[in-house]
Order: sequence, then structure tokens, then C-alpha cells
Amino acid sequence: MKTNNDEEGLLKNLLFLCGCAVQATKRVLTRSRLVVCVAFITFIFGGLPSQAQGPSQASATSSRATQLPPSGRAPGSVMSMQVTTAAAAGNSVNVIDSSISTQQPYNGSVPMGVLKDGVLNLTLEDALKMGLRQNLGAITESSAIQQATGQRQVARSELMPQLNVAVSEEFERLNLRTQGVEVNTFPESVKFNFYDARTKLNQSVFDLVKIRNLRGASESLKANIKASRNARDLIVLAVSGSYLQQVSTMARIEATAAQVEVSRAIYKQAVDRLAAGLVPRVDVTRSQVQLQTEEQRLRQLQADLETQKLNLARIIGLPLGQKYKAVNEYRFESQVDFTLETALHQAFERRSDLQAANSGVKAAEFSIKAAHAERLPSLNVNADFGAAGVTPTHESTGVYSVAGTLSIPIFEGGRIHGDIEQSSSVLRQRKSEYEDLRGQIDQDVRQAFIDMNSAADQVEVAKSNVELAHETLEQSRDRFVAGVTDTVELVQAQQSVAQADEDFITAVYEHNLAKVSLARAMGDAEQTLPQLLRKQ
Repeated sequence: MKTNNDEEGLLKNLLFLCGCAVQATKRVLTRSRLVVCVAFITFIFGGLPSQAQGPSQASATSSRATQLPPSGRAPGSVMSMQVTTAAAAGNSVNVIDSSISTQQPYNGSVPMGVLKDGVLNLTLEDALKMGLRQNLGAITESSAIQQATGQRQVARSELMPQLNVAVSEEFERLNLRTQGVEVNTFPESVKFNFYDARTKLNQSVFDLVKIRNLRGASESLKANIKASRNARDLIVLAVSGSYLQQVSTMARIEATAAQVEVSRAIYKQAVDRLAAGLVPRVDVTRSQVQLQTEEQRLRQLQADLETQKLNLARIIGLPLGQKYKAVNEYRFESQVDFTLETALHQAFERRSDLQAANSGVKAAEFSIKAAHAERLPSLNVNADFGAAGVTPTHESTGVYSVAGTLSIPIFEGGRIHGDIEQSSSVLRQRKSEYEDLRGQIDQDVRQAFIDMNSAADQVEVAKSNVELAHETLEQSRDRFVAGVTDTVELVQAQQSVAQADEDFITAVYEHNLAKVSLARAMGDAEQTLPQLLRKQ
């Protein structure tokens, strides 16, 4: 029963303390609305208990510099790949195989929108809008900005006043006999009761470590914002490259379908001439093999197109199962509005990843400054005000304490030196990555111009070869009908047409892809790309 009585007494006293807090708030209300708001908030949200009527205890540990990760680079990338390949035939001018390599998270998305009936006509502009909004890379970078914002707020809070309320009451029963008191004049045990209700304030007056940590967090936030803009450039490259790949595959399908019709006509002519006894069976077989080869190639291209559609739909976040068709075509134009010098200047000025790397270097510099500042003194002020005593009464209010603490590091066992070494290694790594990125940007711009010039030369030669190959095929068909030649010459002429068409389509695709790569290499790809690509 005693235990129950003690618990009831504790509950009553705690309720009384809460009542005192409310009464104190009402008294403050007559003085200032601002003060009552602060008092109300601090009495509602609890803190840590403190000892009664004693000064507030300051933290004895010194501040620590925030340690940054060794690398400031984000995972995942989108790259334009150019691989030199051997010519497929003696008259082929195709020596570069171009493609877009998309890695996580840029090859994923969050599908949005409503599934529409029929086939959606998808323009490149619409694809870019959806990709920039729904691609997983953009969402990931947005989350990184939010996280960096929170980290900066945490660093800022270290320099702001820390205000909280602590309400406590303690009941204790002490056995004096166990303490060595054997005199009968003293009771066998005694009871103690003590309560404490205070509002506590902790303010960092001067702490250079926390100040530099805040500046470093601000630079990290800037780096994440720039990285988010760089992610948009990568998404433009991924979406545009995938879209142009579909356009080129559709052109190959159209050219191959035309070649199938020509092969079918030649096969029919061979069958008719065989029936008339004008050609041997081998001519029919040879033309049939060529027809089936073209048909198989057509089916393979159609399958490739469907796969490419799936990949682009994943990148831009189309509704699951949505059928669509790429409707934009882009003509070949050898001239661009930028010279190599202007492109390099814009790239070093606008590339968001370079700006992010620069902010990362500054954050590392503040980190090492914060590590050095760990050796400097710091000054904190701690204060509290409230009520304390043996019995909660209105007369026990007005207890307060104010303390200023100057902390001077003397010996930390080598910890500060270790923090400086870690921060120095991070700074050295980020500076190296920054210089490496400048070299990479220079290479990207120059490589884009090399690819554009090479593809432009290929287009001119391939265009001439297409005209010559089709002219040769027509002459061979006339010679076959006239009985001057057999299907060997026809098949060779058909293969030349197929290769010439393939070279021309590939060269145009490579030239446009090089322009997309140049837009990404120069930075601000959303505005630069329309200046480089021209619709038909």
C-alpha cells in the first residue's frame, strides 16, 4: 500500500508542477505575447532533467568537424559511345558504331499518366518533358537536394539557441543501517522527496568549428543543386539518343521493306523465266535466298524497334503498356552554330557537374578549416529558470542559474590530428577530381566535333553511294530481263543497295547523335539541343 501511496503522491506532485507551469505562463502573458509563445512551446516539449538549484551543466566534450565522403561524385551516368568497326563490304563507308550507354538510375523512371487507347504520337519535345519530370535520375537528385538541405539545417541548429523544459520529481528511501548508522536515536530509514521544473537554455556564443561546418554544409547543398541540373543534361542525352535510335531503326525498316519488295519482284521474274526455260534453277534458288534474307533482316529490325521502344518508355516513365510511335525526323545539316572555341568556353562556364565539383572542393576546404578549428577555444552559455524544492508550492518558484563555459582543448590523444588528416585527404581527392573533370569536358567537346565532322563526311559519300547502288541495281535488273546476265549480278547489286542504305542511315544517325553529345558536353542541354537539331 505504501508503494501505491508513493505513486499517487508522485502523480499528484507532477500534476501540480504542470499547473505551476501553466500559471507561470499566464503571468508571463501579461508581459509579452512573444515571451508567452516561447514559454508555452518550451513547457510543452520536454528535455532532460537537471539537478535542483545547481548551475546548469555544460557539455564537457569539444565540437567535432563534419567528415565528408572521400568522393563528391554521384553514381550512374549516361554516355555516348563511339567504336570504330571494320567495313562490312568493300563499298561501305561506315567505320563508326555509335550508341548510348545508360546506367542506373537514368535507365529507370516512375511511370505516370493515364493509359491511352491506340498509338500515341510521341514527339521528342514530349519525351524530354516526361523524362525530365519522371526519370529516376531526376527524382534521385531531388531527394539528394532535400537531404543536403536537412544536413545544412542540422549544422545551422548547432549555432541556434537550444531551449527545452525538464520536469522531474524524485522519491527516495534510504536505509541508515546499511550506511553504518547504528545509533538508536536515529530512525532505521528516512525518506527524501525532491522536485525540479525548469526551462533550460543552451547557446553557443563562439564555436568556429560549428561555423565552418555550417559553411561546408552550405557548399554541399550548392553542389547537390548543381548535380541536379547536371542530371537534367544526362536525361536529355539519354532521351534524345534513344529517340534518335528509334528514328534510325524506323528508317532502316522502311529501306529494308523496300528491298524486300524488290527481292520479291526479282524472285518472281526468275520463277517466270524458269518456267519459260530461259534460266537455270540455280538463278531461282539464288533469288529466293536473297528474298528470305531480306525478310529475316526486316523481322529482326522490327524486333529491335520494339525493344528500343521499351527502353525509351522506361526512361521517360510512360504508363505501363502504352503503345507509341516516334513521329519526329531530323534532317542532316553539316553546319552548326558553334565553333570549337565557343563550345569549349560555354562548356567550362555552364557545365553543372563542373560547378558541382567546384562546390565540393569548397566544402572540403571548410571541412579542413573546421578540423583545424578544433584546437581553438569555444564558449557556451547555459541558463535555466523554474521551480525546485522539497515540496511543490508557489513559493518555490524563481530558481535560476546562469553559467558560461570556456572549453580549451589541451590534449585529445591525437584525435584532432586524425580529423585534419582525413579532411586533407578528402580535399586532395576532390581537387584531383575537379581537374580530371575539366580534362574530361575538354575531351567531350573535342570528341563531339570529331564525330560530327567524321559523320558529315560519311553522309556525303554514303548519299552518293545510295544513288549509284540503286542505279546499278536497275541496270542489273534490265540486263537480267534481257537475258544478258544471271542472278549473281542481281544479288550483288541488291547487297550493294542494302549496304549503301545502311551506311547512309547510320551516318545521319551518328551525325545527329554527335550533336546531342555536343549539347550535353557544352552544358545546359535543354536550351542548346534545339539549336543543333533541325526537324525535317
